[in-house]
Amino acid sequence: MADFDWNSPKYDLDRDDLHTKVNELGQIPEFEPDSKGSIRCIVLPLRDQVIFPHMVAPLPIGRQSTIESIKKAGESGNIMIAVPQLDPRLEIIDMIDLNSFGVSIAVSDVIFEDVRKPFVLVQGRKRVNIINFETENGLIYADAQVIEEEDSISPAEDAGIRKLISLFETFTELDPTVSDDILMYVKDNYNPGWLADMVANVANFQYRDTLALLLETDAEKRLDMVSRFLSREIEIIRVNKNIDDQVQTEYNRSHRENYLREQMRAIQRELGEDDPWTQDLKGIYKQIKLAKLPEDIEAIAMKELERLYQIPQMAPEVGVIRTFLDWILDLPWHTKTEDDLDVNKAAEILDKNHYGLAKAKDRILEYIAVKSLKPENKRQPILCFVGPPGTGKTTLGRSIAEALGRKFMRQSLGGVRDESEMRGHRRTYIGALPGRIIQTMKRAEVINPLFVLDEIDKLGVGYRGDPAAALLEVLDPELNDTFSDHYLEVPYDLSNVMFITTANSQADIPWALLDRMEVVEFPGYIEEDKIQIAKKFLIKKQIDESGLEENEISFSEQAIREIISKYTYEAGVRNLDREIGRACRKVARLKAEGKKYPRKLSPVHVERYLGPASFNDSQIEKEAEVGVATGVAWTENGGDIMPIEVVLIEGKGNLQITGQIGDVMQESAHAGMTFMRSRAKELGLEDLNFEEIDVHIHVPEGAVPKDGPSAGITITAALISAFTKRKIKHDLGMTGEITLRGKILPVGGIRNKILAAHRAGVKTILMPEKNKKDLVDIPKKALADLEIITVTHMDQVLELIFVDELKQKAMQVKTKKSKDKNFIQPGV
Repeated sequence: MADFDWNSPKYDLDRDDLHTKVNELGQIPEFEPDSKGSIRCIVLPLRDQVIFPHMVAPLPIGRQSTIESIKKAGESGNIMIAVPQLDPRLEIIDMIDLNSFGVSIAVSDVIFEDVRKPFVLVQGRKRVNIINFETENGLIYADAQVIEEEDSISPAEDAGIRKLISLFETFTELDPTVSDDILMYVKDNYNPGWLADMVANVANFQYRDTLALLLETDAEKRLDMVSRFLSREIEIIRVNKNIDDQVQTEYNRSHRENYLREQMRAIQRELGEDDPWTQDLKGIYKQIKLAKLPEDIEAIAMKELERLYQIPQMAPEVGVIRTFLDWILDLPWHTKTEDDLDVNKAAEILDKNHYGLAKAKDRILEYIAVKSLKPENKRQPILCFVGPPGTGKTTLGRSIAEALGRKFMRQSLGGVRDESEMRGHRRTYIGALPGRIIQTMKRAEVINPLFVLDEIDKLGVGYRGDPAAALLEVLDPELNDTFSDHYLEVPYDLSNVMFITTANSQADIPWALLDRMEVVEFPGYIEEDKIQIAKKFLIKKQIDESGLEENEISFSEQAIREIISKYTYEAGVRNLDREIGRACRKVARLKAEGKKYPRKLSPVHVERYLGPASFNDSQIEKEAEVGVATGVAWTENGGDIMPIEVVLIEGKGNLQITGQIGDVMQESAHAGMTFMRSRAKELGLEDLNFEEIDVHIHVPEGAVPKDGPSAGITITAALISAFTKRKIKHDLGMTGEITLRGKILPVGGIRNKILAAHRAGVKTILMPEKNKKDLVDIPKKALADLEIITVTHMDQVLELIFVDELKQKAMQVKTKKSKDKNFIQPGV
């Protein structure tokens, strides 16, 4: 009976009365088993509770049917069989909901009234195996086989008893709820089965473990199971105790620190001094006043400072508020640099650092001139430099900052996919910070830097928002004087900042952003431009970086041309700079090894140092052919010529286009085919059955994607050449979009196309009439070397592109006659 807590506060019972009832339980006789060793008793279903043999325990009653069963059992000797339910959650049960094992129990004949539930006292007697269940008058009866335990103790059981007693002693040391009386009772009990059941009852194992113990009839195995379960409980208690000790230690330390701080404050108040925390807050107050923040910003800062005064120093909000105030105080609100508005000086700086780029330089000088005439004008231009890589967009921004005397700040936008990168995170997030715009302004330390937003066409859209949308406010002169960052949540004036954005492709810039910016195009450099840039900038830089002296090495113009034409293929000069650097390093190595090296590099030296040519210049066809026309195309590296081939074969009227052609270019081919068929009579093709001819159009360099409408007249010309068997001039290039009626529409990239045709040896170029305005950007040398003809209709093109057969034959005869003095012209 040592397992029952006599002093439990939840049972409002008289102690003497309780002793009497427990003694009465012990005097209730067992049911005598029949000849087969079985008994028949009323069943007492148990939920979430297990009664072990020899144990006395209060049993809460939650069902009226249980009360009826107990009263009925009182009429027949107060002996019942306690059987655990299969599912403890069931309120209403049947025979199939009970386990096949249980314990015979003695039940008190008085039901005690507890404040929560009525209960009875029960005493476990013996384990039983249920043979079968029966229902009689609404009560469940069970026929059960009584399991008798042996009194003898084997050596293994003796060892198990000693081990379990030792573990239980450890358990009682860790669990203060187990009384010394229970420990003494356990030590005095040397019955293996009874001991195992007693410890299991006291230790309160998990429900599934107690069921397993009740089911196990072998005393030795039960001892081993209880030892294992008890060892686990001991480990759990130790872990919980360690956690409690750590929490208590931390609490004591925090409490001690707070107590000492209060004492320190009291002592400092007596001495007329401030504690470090108060001194820190006073320092922040002085910084806010000295910063001369805008009135609304100062009010917000003072409000946050008041919060710091009111909350404990160790509160989590302290770090958040303190970081916010640091950002407010570190940002520039009034500090600015004075603009240098000397137009001539600015022009000199721009020309010194950059070759060409006349449009971009003119726009900057115009801004400086307007600013010098009207300094109070705060409106800043927002420029977008668009051009191929390596054309000097970012470096020109640095030169503009130098010319204006402003700080240069740069932020790369390539790969940014999160709106918070621009606007920051709200302060509710752990580790939140302002966005890149505010961070850059903090580094600038002035309110009017020159801010370059690089690679604006490389912004991405992710599931966290569109960063381009966040830039709409930044790049709008009407809105950026009240830019709001999610972290600061106060308006910040960006109207004094001069923003310059850069991009490689105007088509990839969101239209809403593009509408807010003034686009300045950076066309690719022609060969003459690259030669001048190499002479004035690149060679000097690479000689210095290679450890050579300027008077030790030079490049001939032919060597520079060799590098440009055979080792680079670009609109800019980035790769040209690298190749010049490679050549300089070869010479530097020869010098370092004490070997002889050339003082002036020629094309021979270039090939020796740089190896075989990496690129071959695109050249026009050597002679005119049927079905071949030369187009000129714009590329990211500037421009190039694009031969288009047409071959006719017997078939079923199919049109095949190859060469990795885009949808727009395929549509141009179909438009050209339709135009030709509509002019079949004028072209002498009225007797031709187009349904029996397959047409194959191919654009060489199939690995390179191609698209756009500007090849329309070239494809049409090649088709007509193939069908009429007339040759197209090999030194003639063309560009223009064609309609079904043969009209020629304007296209883009004229400057790059004409320069590419000039490099390739084209003599005549046909282009749309409406593109005539674009010729102002063409270098004079290219215009002088080329015959440029503007056209409005395909009929004009057809009059100009074909080889005059009679003239060609006469030229061939004249050429042969000059080579053979004995040649006699036929008919003479």
